[in-house]
Amino acid sequence: MPKPEAVTLKQLRALQAVAEHGSLTAAAEAIRLTPPAVHSQLRQLESSFNARLLERGPQGGARLTRQGEAVLVGARAIETALEACADHVRAINEGMEGMVTLGVVATARYFAPRLVAELQRAFSTVDVILRVGSRDEIVNALASASVDLAIMGRPPRHPEVQATVLGPHPYILIARPGHPLAAQGRVAPEAIMSQPVVTREEGSGTRILLERYLERLGRGRPARVIEVDGDETMKQAVMAGLGIALISRHTVIEELRAHRLVELEAEALPLVRQWFLVHRADTALSAAGRRVHGHIVGRQGGFLPK
Repeated sequence: MPKPEAVTLKQLRALQAVAEHGSLTAAAEAIRLTPPAVHSQLRQLESSFNARLLERGPQGGARLTRQGEAVLVGARAIETALEACADHVRAINEGMEGMVTLGVVATARYFAPRLVAELQRAFSTVDVILRVGSRDEIVNALASASVDLAIMGRPPRHPEVQATVLGPHPYILIARPGHPLAAQGRVAPEAIMSQPVVTREEGSGTRILLERYLERLGRGRPARVIEVDGDETMKQAVMAGLGIALISRHTVIEELRAHRLVELEAEALPLVRQWFLVHRADTALSAAGRRVHGHIVGRQGGFLPK
């Protein structure tokens, strides 16, 4: 009964060398073994297949039997598979293949899909997966290592991350066209504090920024806040006349151009923050992750809305 599980690569290479060079002596020289060592490898191989694999050839050489030819076909297939495997591993090691998950906070979804499409064109054999979520969701994804890289406006304290600045992230006050504040030019702090302010849910970066801005303007005086779910709902609420809103300019580029919304002039605006590309400090990026990271950083914010 053949025992293929006992076969070694060294035995198969000895058989291939004999088939190629025609004798044990020449084969031994080619694979840098002694003739007795090659003979021993072949005897073990014959024992594993329970068959004679070699016979004496012309001029005292050696040639493969039909059984030996069958084993040679398998040996060459194994060699080809291993070479392909080595090429695949090499590609992964060099970042030419792999999968990279890029997490982005919800505000970044207005430019992130174009960035991912660009990455897929640049690295066609790397799967770049986009994951969009709230700030808390993306921070938790970093903590659980379910994303490799993340784009956000404020790096978290936990988990500890390495952060690279990508470019400016301006926040502006918006209103619907025809709003009373839209005709005032530079809007006074008192006028802003008198208006309902539409904003995102607790914990979002936009909400945190708004609360700090209103604290600065009102000096402790509370403002009327209308909480909605997401930037799109914020924009729709403002266009419907429910109030004004502090929002990332990157999320309202098209609405401003189409005059569906207007930007208000006011003290300390725009609030310019930064976009950051982050990854966990305690976890090394894969080679593919390093390539994607390098490409994003190398764009120097060129993918951000203008």
